[in-house]
Amino acid sequence: MNIPVVAIVGRPNVGKSALFNRIIGDNSAIVSDEAGTTRDRHFGRADWNGRQFWLVDTGGLADDPRMPMDVEIRRQVDEAIAEADLMLLVVDAKQGVHPSDRKVVDLLRDSQKPWLLVANKVDNPVSTDFYEFYELGAGDPLPVSATNGKNSGDLLDVIVENIPAATEEPPDELRVAVVGRPNVGKSSLVNKLLGEERLVVADEAGTTRDAIDTPVTYHGRQIVFVDTAGLRRQSKVSDGIEFYSTLRTRRAIESATICVLLIDAVEGLHNQDLKIANLAWEAGRGLIVVVNKWDIAEKDDKSAAKFQKEAGEKAPFLKFVPFLFTSALTGQRVQKLFELILQVDAERQKRISTSQVNNTLGELVARRQPPQAAGHEVKLNYATQVETAPPMIAVFGNNPDKVQEHYIRYLHNGFREAWGFTGNPLKVVMRRKSG
Repeated sequence: MNIPVVAIVGRPNVGKSALFNRIIGDNSAIVSDEAGTTRDRHFGRADWNGRQFWLVDTGGLADDPRMPMDVEIRRQVDEAIAEADLMLLVVDAKQGVHPSDRKVVDLLRDSQKPWLLVANKVDNPVSTDFYEFYELGAGDPLPVSATNGKNSGDLLDVIVENIPAATEEPPDELRVAVVGRPNVGKSSLVNKLLGEERLVVADEAGTTRDAIDTPVTYHGRQIVFVDTAGLRRQSKVSDGIEFYSTLRTRRAIESATICVLLIDAVEGLHNQDLKIANLAWEAGRGLIVVVNKWDIAEKDDKSAAKFQKEAGEKAPFLKFVPFLFTSALTGQRVQKLFELILQVDAERQKRISTSQVNNTLGELVARRQPPQAAGHEVKLNYATQVETAPPMIAVFGNNPDKVQEHYIRYLHNGFREAWGFTGNPLKVVMRRKSG
């Protein structure tokens, strides 16, 4: 699903981060009275009346005396214009109209993209402090107080009215996001798969700025590879281009069916690799781990098994994920990725009959009864697969909330052993038996 992006723009110290926190519902952005406190840009998922969107706190205005503030504001707004579906120009109602506000209005007007004028710091609902912003000729200013939440619901109503609906991908299209840290060879891998130099390859980390869609047909199946910019740790994401690349990668994961996580065999498995894998897994995506540069890694005949075993010890869900050891440079085993993608997709779509699920549940319960809760009998009656892509199995019983987490993991592993669902997250949920 492709979810729209809303970017908050404006000059320093008008309350952009406070508004971001108010809408997202946490304090993930730093808020301070000191102008320019927001060095790193932030983004998060917002949900209002069933409509979802990415909210971007652009912030990050430089305090470098060699960089004129007007130039920095323009750079920030240009980046937001390029990426966002809707922009919020935040102004300070207590300070009144500022020359920088006028310049941002001109930039937004020229962009031909939708935007809203938000007058922040209107703490009194009957205040007329924001009236002077009508002179900007930007329509009705929307008065809010990010600090106390006044009119924030009204603002959200207007936002969702002005953003495009989230779009679903074509049902027959298999989208594969190639993800990983910068400079692990993602573009080289896609180029080798396609047999042509479609994507720029360079030694400089982060060459791929955008998420690039590259379609290919394999055995009659339309596969779209999305080569993404590398995901760095959030603390490292301070440059505007890097920031939006990270956002694009997150969006690519969410719009993909399967994620191919590329790991550098020479550098080994990093914590950031695990975070990216977890991001894809938690989003319910299929996952394949490709260990690249295997041709130049020090190894013996047991190295691949050892690598995979150590990965599973660091992140247990990786035990259910297929690994492929390749070289994008030489093409070693690269073409096997096509078949692996189709296999993971088939596992993702697999549906097990209710009778089979019930038989397996009966065997698992006979082998190990669920622990009984004090004063409550815990009995599991039946189970059925309720969803595919990714698979979900519901287990019905008399006291589902009393089933302990370790026993749910036991059922999960038992279902895995029976049917695999290789490369896909399997969710086991407990539900109360009706009647």
